Amino acid sequence: MGELFSLTHEWVRISGDTAEIGISDFAQHSLGDVVFVDLPRVGDQFDAKQEFGAIESVKAASELLMPIKGTVIAINEALIDHPEMINTNPLKAWLIKIKVAQPVDVAHLLDAAAYEQLKKE
Repeated sequence: MGELFSLTHEWVRISGDTAEIGISDFAQHSLGDVVFVDLPRVGDQFDAKQEFGAIESVKAASELLMPIKGTVIAINEALIDHPEMINTNPLKAWLIKIKVAQPVDVAHLLDAAAYEQLKKE
């Protein structure tokens, strides 16, 4: 399964019972140069659409919203010292990895084609 996107421009890549979460290229472009990212702790649990962190750029600050329900199993430590990695390749610069809560509810998420359409609106 490829990336699925939220209406708030986070992406999720589900693989079995785990998932990686990041922000879309559209989001990083809108934010500009990312200078800081605030990530949760391993073990923190979040519901879908719940705030799990924040991202700051030279232009703005934005909350990060969980696209699906789960428990944080890893954070991308490299982003703490090098948040600019998000601008370089946002689909590879995942923010957190989670153990996905079952059953997985992705009905509110968009596939790549639907997300492209959303960005045009």
